[in-house]
Amino acid sequence: MSDTSDYVPPKVWTWNKASGGQFANINRPIAGPTHDKELPVGRHPLQLYSLGTPNGVKVTVMLEELLALGHKGAEYDAWLIRIGEGDQFGSGFVGVNPNSKIPALLDRSGPKPIRVFESGAILTYLAEKFGALLPTEPAARAECFSWLFWQMGSAPYLGGGFGHFFAYAPTKMEYPIDRFSMEVKRQLDVLDRRLGESEFIAGPDYTIADIAIWPWYGGLVKGWGYENAAEFLSAHEYKNVNRWADTIGARPAAKRGRMVNRLRGEPSSQLHERHDASDFETKTQDKLASAT
Repeated sequence: MSDTSDYVPPKVWTWNKASGGQFANINRPIAGPTHDKELPVGRHPLQLYSLGTPNGVKVTVMLEELLALGHKGAEYDAWLIRIGEGDQFGSGFVGVNPNSKIPALLDRSGPKPIRVFESGAILTYLAEKFGALLPTEPAARAECFSWLFWQMGSAPYLGGGFGHFFAYAPTKMEYPIDRFSMEVKRQLDVLDRRLGESEFIAGPDYTIADIAIWPWYGGLVKGWGYENAAEFLSAHEYKNVNRWADTIGARPAAKRGRMVNRLRGEPSSQLHERHDASDFETKTQDKLASAT
C-alpha cells in the first residue's frame, strides 16, 4: 500500500465545505429545505420527481413495464429534479422526501395524496398497487424481496464507495479504490453465480428485483456508469451478468425507462420530462432542438 497521509482526525469533526470536492455545493451535514419551491403537478395520478441516475431509472422502468402490461393507472408525469442545482432541497420536494434524495413519488389517485420515497419502497408500492412484477407465492416472494434488499444494501458500496473514489474524489487514493473494487467484484460474483442458476435474479420470472439491480450492476458491466470502470473491474468476465443485462436492456419498457429524466448521452436518448407516451417520439432532446 503506497498511500501516505498526514491527516489526523480531530477529536470533534466540523464541516469544511471546501473539502467536498465535486459535490461541495449540494452536500451538507443537515437536513431540511434550503428554499421555498412548490413542485409541479401534471394530469396523471402518479407524479414522479426524479433524475435518470440508477435509482431514478428503477422507477421509470417499473412504470413503463406496468404500462406495457396494460395497467393504464400507471400513467405518470416525470418531472426533472436537477440535483446538481439543489432542486432536491426545495420545500416541495422535501415535503415528499424528507431525505432530499431522488426518486420521490406522489400518488394522487386516492382521496389523499400518498408520498413514497426510497426506490425500493416505490417499487414495492407500485408492484402491490397493480399486482404485478412481484410473486405472490410465499417462497418466490421471499426470494424476490431478499434480492431487492440485497441491492439496497450493496449499491452504496458501488455508488458511494467505488464510484465516488474511482470517479469523483478530488484525488485518487489507492486504499479506498482497492477496498471498494474488491467489494464490487465480490458482489458481481454473487450475481454471476446466481444468474448461472436462474434466468432472472429471483427465479424464472422477471420481477422488481431485476428492475432494482439492473440499472446499477447491469449498467456497470455494460459500461454505462463510471468511465472506464467496466474495463478496470474486468466486467466482461461475468458472463451471466452480461447475458442478463443484455436481456433486460432489450426490453422496450427498459429502453424507454432509461430515457426518462436523463441528462447524459445522445440527445435522442434524453427525455427530460415525460407526461405522455407520445413524448418518446416527439420530445426527446434531439427533437426539441430541431424544432427551435
